[in-house]
Amino acid sequence: MKNALFILCLFLFPLEMVAQFENYKMDWTKISNESQYNSEPEWLKDAKFGIYFHWGVYSVPAYSYEWYPRLMFMENRKEYKYHKEHYGDPKKVGYEALVPLFKAEKFNAKEWVDLFQLAGAKFAGPVAEHHDGFAMWDTQTTPWNSVLMGPKKDIVGEIQQEIKKHGMKLITTFHHARLLQRYKNDVNRTKTPDFWDMWDSHFPYLENMPTSSNNPMLRLLYGNVTPEEFYEPIWFGALKEVIDKYSPDVIWFDAWLDMIPEEYLYKFAEYYIKEAKKKGKEVTICRKQGDLPLNVSIENLEKSRKQNIEPRLWMTDETISTDSWSYTENMELKTSKDLIDVLVDIVSKNGVLLLNVSPRADGTIPVEQKDILLSIGEWLKVNGEAIYNTRPWYMYGEGPTTQPEGDFKNHKEFLKVKYSSNDIRYTTKENIVYAITLGMPKAGTSLLLKGFAGASVPSSVKVKNVRVLGSNQVIKWKETPEGLQVETPIMEGDKAISFKIECE
Repeated sequence: MKNALFILCLFLFPLEMVAQFENYKMDWTKISNESQYNSEPEWLKDAKFGIYFHWGVYSVPAYSYEWYPRLMFMENRKEYKYHKEHYGDPKKVGYEALVPLFKAEKFNAKEWVDLFQLAGAKFAGPVAEHHDGFAMWDTQTTPWNSVLMGPKKDIVGEIQQEIKKHGMKLITTFHHARLLQRYKNDVNRTKTPDFWDMWDSHFPYLENMPTSSNNPMLRLLYGNVTPEEFYEPIWFGALKEVIDKYSPDVIWFDAWLDMIPEEYLYKFAEYYIKEAKKKGKEVTICRKQGDLPLNVSIENLEKSRKQNIEPRLWMTDETISTDSWSYTENMELKTSKDLIDVLVDIVSKNGVLLLNVSPRADGTIPVEQKDILLSIGEWLKVNGEAIYNTRPWYMYGEGPTTQPEGDFKNHKEFLKVKYSSNDIRYTTKENIVYAITLGMPKAGTSLLLKGFAGASVPSSVKVKNVRVLGSNQVIKWKETPEGLQVETPIMEGDKAISFKIECE
């Protein structure tokens, strides 16, 4: 069966690669050429769905969102007032006071990975280090880690062991390019502060805060360090350590790699790829905002999606809530139906979904989040063959629902997108096309799949049989010039259903 995806690759890939290399001075092609590295491993193309979790010291207050560690020091913010009321004045009681309260006493790595597997995830893992300077593994790069402090547990290590036992792939994510203050006396930093900057020279009231302390321990926690203290021993050191100890299959970066000099980005990519080759592993690097060339990475879109089929594999990271990535009291959750629709839409366009969950500080995943994950897993038990190991068809789908451009700046608009059974998404494998309705169509009605219209469908497609996954009902169907006409079965629920269309 012809697939326009591969034709598009031939024409678009060279242009895309040229654009990606415009801002780089080093020869990034050398890394992939020498190691025969493929940034789009087949296992990830097949996997389609992974789970990770934002969980750390910032989970203790369970308030606002994961940027609490920074916002608690800004006097005009609600986080400042909350911290002062519940823990003490931030001028005297800093973020470090929350570390002993992050006990994770109920954390059970096996239970978590069992749940992720039941949800249908093929890869999973932790936020290894967020922007707060607290590492979730047994590290030599900082004393602020989950083995020496807080839980006194190697979270990355325990998850990694369970992932291995479950036959899954491991992802570790890094957000530490943007520590809270970064960096002391850096002459190259802009003199105009923005929302993310918190230097005492820019905000005089920070002068007496713990963030500006010269205490060697506090300097490490708050990123109040020099570039020489940061780039090699902390930023690269953390990555090298996790690669050596835990051998992740995916290393994923949050934004702001543009703050890291290219020589260190190159050093990391070269080391990770060469180490993977030694171990006979297929790995990939995932990044945002063009932070790395695409010959060594795949693109990630935060809380947003592509409009059409992409020639290269890409990823969306999405969270189970409508706002915060970390656990907060009374957080509003998305429905399993909406998340399934997002997964199907992404897969139809050559993408992968990385879904975030938000555990409590004590190490429990709230039952409401568990129920959503299990509901996704139940759907995938029936419909997984239309998702796993598939590739995009010649078109991603059809239907009346539109979505904004795929960019984080529009992520709130994506929350408003609600698909219906009139929205169809296509996937394919071998001689089968799957037409997935993003909702439960009314039983006994006629549904026209316009993707099979004679004028546009690939000439090699000739329908042989149609059935619906999870149903034994005989499906009436008919090929017409306008498309494939199928009768919808009687099924319960409101979630997507998958027509399995066998072709000659």
